[in-house]
Formats: sequence, C-alpha cells, structure tokens
Amino acid sequence: MTVISATPDTDARTLTIVSEFRATPERVWELWADPRQLERWWGPPTWPATFTELDLRPGGRASYYMTGPEGEKAGGWWEFVTVDAPRTLHFDDGFADEDGRPSTEMPVTRAEVAIEPVADGTRMTIVSRFADAEQMRQLTDMGMVEGMSEALGQIDHLLTGD
Repeated sequence: MTVISATPDTDARTLTIVSEFRATPERVWELWADPRQLERWWGPPTWPATFTELDLRPGGRASYYMTGPEGEKAGGWWEFVTVDAPRTLHFDDGFADEDGRPSTEMPVTRAEVAIEPVADGTRMTIVSRFADAEQMRQLTDMGMVEGMSEALGQIDHLLTGD
C-alpha cells in the first residue's frame, strides 16, 4: 500500500501522512501540478474531485469540489504559500461554500508537502497543521485521516497505469 503511516499528534496539532511510490520525485510532483492527475487521486474514491482552478505558484490558488456518492458536493480551496518543484509545497487548505467562496464556518489548515528521493523511488510526507486542538478534533472526527489515506492509496494505480 502507498501509505506507510498516518500519525496524528494532538500536542503538536499535526497530522503527518507518509507515503512511498515507485516513481521519481519529478513524476510525483506532476500529481500536484496537473489538475487532471490531481482529480484522479485527491479525495477518497467515493468522493472524486473536480478542479476548476489550479495556479501552482506562491500566492496562486486552487479551487475544487468533491462529488459524493449521492451527488452531493463539498467544495474546497488552496492558497499556495511556497512552491519549490519538485521538492516542497506549502498551502493553506480550506472548505468552500456551494459558490466556491471560502467557508467562514470551517477551519483552515496549513498543508506542508515534502517530496524526496529514497532507495526505491520517492517518499512524500504531508503534514497538516491545525490552529488549535478543537480544529484538529473537528477535522479528524469528520474522517480526515481515513479520507486522506484512501485518497493517497489511489496514487500507485495512477503512476503505474494498472
């Protein structure tokens, strides 16, 4: 399986998910840089994503929505802080309303993605940072750990084309 560990740390208010792939860091970076590839893995299998905007540069934004099994939609947005291809990517990650506007009722997390070569390919570490323990509890109770693990679990198939 792609995901090697998923570690919530309530003291540090972080969720760290580590994955490894049999691909180069440049190839793994493409999974973030190409909206059509991003759509094939961002979100759990039962909630596929559709990206309507992806401007991968510091200050750039991404907008997307995920469609649930009953046709329900859940929107999201990213604002990129750091982009250093193919090594690191930092962005603020939030929820959006039905019109794609950032939700003021849901938390915003900071996602820090590190992509590094390892002996058999590439390790990707995603650290989600929460503003406080309540935000962390809210998002983990919503299934963030399971959802991200399922989403990342789709990448091997995308990389191999199986």
